Amino acid sequence: MARVRWLLAIGVMLQACGYYHYAGALRPQEEQSASIAVADDGSVTYTRDRLEVRLKPMSDEELNRQFPTNSQSGPTSTNPYTFGNTKFWGGEPQRPRFTVFRLSVKNYAFPKVKIDPARIVLESESKREYWSLGLQQLDTYYRAYAIGYRGNEYARYQERLDLLRRTLFKNEEVFSGQEVEGFVVFPVLHPDVGKLKVVIKDMVLRFDFRNEPVEAVDIECRFNRDVGRINRDGKVELSQAKGKS
Repeated sequence: MARVRWLLAIGVMLQACGYYHYAGALRPQEEQSASIAVADDGSVTYTRDRLEVRLKPMSDEELNRQFPTNSQSGPTSTNPYTFGNTKFWGGEPQRPRFTVFRLSVKNYAFPKVKIDPARIVLESESKREYWSLGLQQLDTYYRAYAIGYRGNEYARYQERLDLLRRTLFKNEEVFSGQEVEGFVVFPVLHPDVGKLKVVIKDMVLRFDFRNEPVEAVDIECRFNRDVGRINRDGKVELSQAKGKS
């Protein structure tokens, strides 16, 4: 009996001392390169002549609003970018499934340009790197949920893949006068990552007569977020060094 009371006391102590990691929404840093403009909606835009490349971090709430019919079934929601409206145990805050950005390109300056989404990386100040996830990698992730490849689970797997095919940013040329957009997906950031930059590597601006790249540019956009912890009483404590990573 004494041992039971001791174990219960330990459990109460652990519960009282426990906490969840806290991470606020990504937002642009004030200091950007001269070619980057920051907008009120939290997006950043790289401009060169009449070419615009816009990048916006997407919250889970925004992604759920983007796909409302796929986000209202709890754990069986088929929104491929979030956990939908799933409620987690013990008052745990909403979990991010991925780190997602909306990427938009408006090309009114060059015959054609091209961004390969596989060449986009998130880099934290502590030198962590998070490379973008393509359709094949996301297919592998969701294939584990397709138990037996039949019934409701397989139907949900297919629905997620169909949505990804339609909405991921495609590795295609953007010709003069075209405007395209899509989502770029990365793994979930570590809980201590506060400051980071998104690097679009080797955006091709010009091609030769063999359709080989002859001019390319790297685009860097800087973001940060508050990090800390949420105590059992619901109080948020931010790290002393905001944006630590």
